[in-house]
Amino acid sequence: MAQFRYAHANGKDWREVAQALAKQLEGASGNLGFLYATDRVADHLSDILALVRKTTGVVHWVGTVGLGVCATGREYLDEPAAVVMIGDFEPDAFKVFSGIAGEDDVKRLELKVGGSQAAFALVHADPYNQSVSEIVTRLADKTESGFLVGGLTSSRQQNLQIADRVMDGGVSGVAFSDTVTIATRLSQGCTPIGPKHAVTGAQRNILVTLDGRPALDVFLEDIGEELAGEIERIGGLVFVGLPIKGSDTGDYLVRNLVGIDPSNKLVAIGEIIKEESSVMFCRRDADTAQEDMTRMLDSIKQGLYGEPRGAVYYSCLGRGASLFGPSSEELKMISASLGDIPLVGFFCNGEISHNRLYGYTGVLTLFL
Repeated sequence: MAQFRYAHANGKDWREVAQALAKQLEGASGNLGFLYATDRVADHLSDILALVRKTTGVVHWVGTVGLGVCATGREYLDEPAAVVMIGDFEPDAFKVFSGIAGEDDVKRLELKVGGSQAAFALVHADPYNQSVSEIVTRLADKTESGFLVGGLTSSRQQNLQIADRVMDGGVSGVAFSDTVTIATRLSQGCTPIGPKHAVTGAQRNILVTLDGRPALDVFLEDIGEELAGEIERIGGLVFVGLPIKGSDTGDYLVRNLVGIDPSNKLVAIGEIIKEESSVMFCRRDADTAQEDMTRMLDSIKQGLYGEPRGAVYYSCLGRGASLFGPSSEELKMISASLGDIPLVGFFCNGEISHNRLYGYTGVLTLFL
């Protein structure tokens, strides 16, 4: 089957970006469009959508806004830019949905495609929605595979999404039937710097004791004398990992450190934590991130039986140039491994894979 059509462009303003996209997409055919735009053109997302819809004749669209967007071998950051991919699917193989602001909305949603339960879904979510983690889990339960992919909008302006129209708030996306074949993998951007610790004392998001000892004492031992002596350096460098129970790959969720209390030897993290769970401390590391990206690409490539028709990639804002270097090296790694396949995506405020909300990861999904 033919590859999807795609386009990407930057410019001095939204008009220049939209016109460049439209020119590249002349003659494109398909029935589902993916549109990601930088927040520099968010105020005119409806105008960009209208022009590419008119140019292509594609009615159904999904997408969102990011501080940066991804294309084949290239990233656009902090400038007016947008990327588009036109997918060609069977008419009854997908369904666009929106308006999921809470768990009650999930309960009411019939996530069916062509009369049957959806196999999987691609979603975009509002980072300011307090229920987003629970919504993701419940939505995944609505799919046959229990699998979602997607990301949280990142913007300094409006947190806009596209689900056949431009909107904001909650979760939206597109569900697919089992006639659509995909391959998807996740790559971590942080590496553990110590062992797993049992949470023996906790109050909401505050670690009180780990392995029966003061949490801060354990934390300082794990990060080492150098960082422990310059604690002001840990911001953006050290995080907490929450191991996923039952994972046979050692998977874990990365969350931010919120603060420390030296007098009471407490550590606050960006997640509600329960006693009898476990944590480990992690460090953002460029070499390890690149090694894990290579592992992920090798893994997804080994399972392919043909060239992908198109791809979507969701990468954390904490990755990109800070971990992979300038000149779009993260996106170039994908192209070097899989070839110059059509690819679009954006830099997220959090990434969605399976039934969980991640951080500092890259989520790659291929349409076969």
